[in-house]
Amino acid sequence: MKLSKLIYTIVILGLISYSKLIAQEVEKGYFKNPIRPGTRNYLSGNFAELRPNHFHTGLDFKTGGQEGMPILAAADGWVHRIKITSFGYGNVIYIKHPNGMFTLYGHLRNFNQELSEYMRKKMYEAKVNELEIYPEPGELPVKQGQRIADSGNTGGSGGPHLHFEIRDSLDRAIDPLLFDFPEILDSTPPVAQSIAIVPLNIDSRVNGKFARLEIAPVSTGSGYRLPEEIKITGKVGIEVQSYDQLDGASNRNGFPTFELEDEQGMVFNLTVDKVDFNFSRQFLQHTYQNRYTRLYYQKNLKFEFLTPLAENSGHLELDPGIKKNYKLKLIDAYGNVQAVNFTLTGQDLERKVNDGNAPAKASLEYINNILKIKAPTSPKGALAKFYVGANAFEMLPAYEDASSRTYLWDMNFGIPEEIDICTEVVLPGINTLIPAGKEISYADANVQINFRQETLLDDLFLRVSDTGSASEPKLMVNSRREHLWNAMNILWKVPGFSGNKDRSHAYYISGGSKSFLGGTWKGDTLDFGSRYLGEISILQDNSKPSIKVVRVNSGELRFVIRDDLSGIDHYEAYVNGQWVLMRYEHKQSAIWSEKLTSEPFKGEVLLKVTDKAGNTAEWKGTIG
Repeated sequence: MKLSKLIYTIVILGLISYSKLIAQEVEKGYFKNPIRPGTRNYLSGNFAELRPNHFHTGLDFKTGGQEGMPILAAADGWVHRIKITSFGYGNVIYIKHPNGMFTLYGHLRNFNQELSEYMRKKMYEAKVNELEIYPEPGELPVKQGQRIADSGNTGGSGGPHLHFEIRDSLDRAIDPLLFDFPEILDSTPPVAQSIAIVPLNIDSRVNGKFARLEIAPVSTGSGYRLPEEIKITGKVGIEVQSYDQLDGASNRNGFPTFELEDEQGMVFNLTVDKVDFNFSRQFLQHTYQNRYTRLYYQKNLKFEFLTPLAENSGHLELDPGIKKNYKLKLIDAYGNVQAVNFTLTGQDLERKVNDGNAPAKASLEYINNILKIKAPTSPKGALAKFYVGANAFEMLPAYEDASSRTYLWDMNFGIPEEIDICTEVVLPGINTLIPAGKEISYADANVQINFRQETLLDDLFLRVSDTGSASEPKLMVNSRREHLWNAMNILWKVPGFSGNKDRSHAYYISGGSKSFLGGTWKGDTLDFGSRYLGEISILQDNSKPSIKVVRVNSGELRFVIRDDLSGIDHYEAYVNGQWVLMRYEHKQSAIWSEKLTSEPFKGEVLLKVTDKAGNTAEWKGTIG
């Protein structure tokens, strides 16, 4: 059997096995539509849609921009989990079903009377304004089609809708459209916006260069094609930016399946129809800048969406002079297919490559383990010296043209302290290699960073820069375009820090936004965690939150509360010395009371609001 035929057979067998596994879990018709069953429904979001930093793991049902639409249990079961919060899914219900699966209903305005009273009583008993409860199995039974709540806009919602999920017995999200909801129609195939061809190792080239090539496909009437033939050297991968649209809706959604075929048959399949929340931030490795889906194997990626799941899956390589035609299929949950045809041709490494405009001085790029230096040409010569420890390595450009020269260095071979490129000395600023999957620490004079086993998505070539002043310290850890799986721990020594340490904390700086990271001072050292790479500053928040009265009477307490830097941490209200439950909606900065009984409020009122820096504001009044 020829190798290509063998690979094709392995892929097909893998797809059949995976399809059978999913089919065993999916019982079509078991779940009924949770909103307006039997009536045409529209989605503003679907499964596998690319969102900032994560996959969308359910269906977002449109509610016409309104709140208060009845939400129904999708099947018989009991309330397994119920939560009230101003963030994430907001007010949310999880129902467990006799088949072992769960359904989730998020961003709810309110629960039905039974569940509302249940939660209110628990919150008054615990004297907390946000609460998550796991009732006993069978304690709160529900029947299919029973109203359990009303739709809303709570939590991280960007507008009124219902977020609905189906999860398996291990709490992994499954594409709900696999279960068949006839109220949702889709006869429209996905749309291909851009295809990227990317080099995968130091000897890889795309049209002669070590650089990603992004091309917009052109329509052929029956599909798409790339308007040019692409030359490749070594191993390259495919990335795609695309979207799907459902019938009757203008918004852009995701879709689950990508298949690549060559002239011999199937090369690989990538299907996202189940997501394990333990690995959800692996999405940042699975995509490029949250926009392109990477269709090739990555050794440290925990997702198992590729079939075959092998080291070379999606790594395309052709011998010089060999031309091959490919077809990339984009397939939505309803089986609608869009195809993108393209041609790759193998070529040898070339030394003379037109690389566009030359920079005024050397520019550095950090691309995984490859350090790329592009510099203007010079009559002084093109030989570069890479200084690694006590050794110096001479190297000619990987390629050049009349105005520029490009050097490539594999940092796994050694991390250069400096590089002499004849016209200037380049300082890469790389401190050390932090391998993924290991518990390891880095330390210099003022900064210690502790990485846990699950901190990194991939090996990290660490770049740390401690700048600023004692009054305005600034720490750079790599770039905000690089990502972590989980938080790293940082101990940052700031000798002579002149601020008020009780009110000074670490903040992540991104553009014009400042996100509170917190931290604890131990002498001149701030100990804090961050799951973001990029710029970190120490800022001082001495301002109390603001409190604006909207309504204070015998029936209700309602305020607007805001904080201008660290953000609201917690709040508490009392009437005549008795604790009062306050609900909070951060998008409107609104806070309002919910009574346990119908007894009117009377007496002294106290509201205390504390920000994350520890500043507390109070409002006092009297209800006669």
